[in-house]
Amino acid sequence: MSRLIARPSELDLTSPGRRDYHVALEQGSIWGDHLIPLTVLVGPEVQQGKGLVAFGANHGNEYEGPAAIRHLMRDIDIADVRGRIILVPVLNVAAFRTGTRDSAGEDGVNLNRAFVDGAGRTPALAGITHRIADFVRSAIWPHVHVVIDLHAGGQVARFALGTSFHPIEDETQGLLIQETARWFGTPLVIAYQNETPGLLPSEAERLGKITVGGEFGWGGAIQPEGVRFARHGVRAAAIHHGQLRGTVAPIAHHADGSQRLVAMVDRACFTPAPYAGHYEALLACGVAVKKGEVVGLLHDFDRLDLDPWPVRAGVDGVVIAQAWGAPVQQGQHILVVGVELPFRAAGGRRHHAGGIPQSSS
Repeated sequence: MSRLIARPSELDLTSPGRRDYHVALEQGSIWGDHLIPLTVLVGPEVQQGKGLVAFGANHGNEYEGPAAIRHLMRDIDIADVRGRIILVPVLNVAAFRTGTRDSAGEDGVNLNRAFVDGAGRTPALAGITHRIADFVRSAIWPHVHVVIDLHAGGQVARFALGTSFHPIEDETQGLLIQETARWFGTPLVIAYQNETPGLLPSEAERLGKITVGGEFGWGGAIQPEGVRFARHGVRAAAIHHGQLRGTVAPIAHHADGSQRLVAMVDRACFTPAPYAGHYEALLACGVAVKKGEVVGLLHDFDRLDLDPWPVRAGVDGVVIAQAWGAPVQQGQHILVVGVELPFRAAGGRRHHAGGIPQSSS
C-alpha cells in the first residue's frame, strides 16, 4: 500500500474507490511538512455532504483510537462501502510525535481547544495545531454527517470506559447521538458539560452532525477493551448511518443491559485537589457511590503528621474518572462522579433496546 502525499486541496473525497493519503501541512520549524494519515473509502451510493469520519489521537498520548482505526483500515472492504468513510488514525501528528496531550514540540496548543474563530487563518492562530483545525473544517466537515472522536485519559485520568456527548437542544439529533454512542458497548455513556471553548465535538454538534466522543483508555497505554469498543462502535455507526453494508449485533454492556447513562454537567460532579499532593484511590472507576462517600485520599508528604484529605463524591452517582498518576497539581480534577439518568427515546420516553432511529437527513 502506498500513500499519496497531498495538500488538503488535492484530496479526492468524492470519487468511488479507496485512496490512502498523507495530508501535508507545512512545518513551522524545518523545511518540510507534517503528514496526517488519511484513508477514504467511497461507495456507489455516496451522497453529497454525507459520510462518516473517525479521528484518533486528537491528543498525542491517546492510543486506543489510533489502534482501533488502524484495524478498521484493514477490516473494511471497499466492496462493502455504500457511502463515504474517512479514517484518520492520527489527527494531531505534532503531539503524537512527542507523546503529549498538546503539540509540545511545536506551538504547545491543545487541538481540542483549537476550534476557535480564525484558527489557521489569522497570524496569531497560524501554528500547526490551529492549521489542523482549519484542515478539518475546510476538508472534512463538508463531506460527513457523522463524526467519531476517539479519546483516552492519557497521563491525567483513569476512566470507566465510556462514549460521550453533550446534551443538545435538537431532540432528533440528540437521540441519534445517544443511540450511536450506545452501540460501542461501553459500560458508561457520558453526557458532559459543553462550556469549554474550541472543542472539536462541540463544533461538529453545532453543525448538526451526529457526534460521539469517548474515553477508551488511560495511562499512555493501549487498553484492549477500549480498542474493542472503539473498533466495534465505528463499524456499527457506519452500518447504521448508511455508509457500510452489513449487520451488527450489540456487544458487552449494550448487549446485556448493564450500560448506564451518566451526566457530569454540574460543578458538584468534579472534585478538584485543594493542594498539590499524591492521590490514592480507595474505590475503582465505575462503582456507584453516595454523596459524601470517601473515594480516595490526597496525601501531603511534606506534612506527614496531618491526616490525608478525604476525597469525597460531590453527588450520588457513578465514579467516571480519577487521577491516574499519583502526583497531582493543585486544582486538578482528581475525582469525577456522574449522576445516573435513564436512557430516553423520542418524546422523552424511557428507552430500553432497539436499533438507531433513522435520520431524516
